[in-house]
Amino acid sequence: QVALVESGGGLVQAGGSLRLSCAASGRTFSSYSMGWFRQAPGKEREFVAAISWKRMSTYYADSVKGRFTISRDNAKNTVYLQMNSLKPEDTAVYYCAASRISTTISQAGSYDYWGRGTQVTVSP
Repeated sequence: QVALVESGGGLVQAGGSLRLSCAASGRTFSSYSMGWFRQAPGKEREFVAAISWKRMSTYYADSVKGRFTISRDNAKNTVYLQMNSLKPEDTAVYYCAASRISTTISQAGSYDYWGRGTQVTVSP
């Protein structure tokens, strides 16, 4: 079992930055691929970024490439999402997720555990 707790969300103006953190319980964090997804009101949950456990490969949605950076600190059991140049369309609840596999990690169905989410609101 893995418990995930997100933090770092909040209200920011367009063009600003936020860093989300996701703290994971358990001693096997390093063997999980980690991902960030988001869900805006009235929309489906969508992939944002992921980092594999095997080769530390990173993947990004086209909409955030060049603006967001995913990273992980296995010693701290934490994954981060640095979000720069934020836009109002980035407003959503951001969820952290853990997957036992290192492939297809842009798909929500590949994930075994989910956090409860943290709200990010970007004002114009």
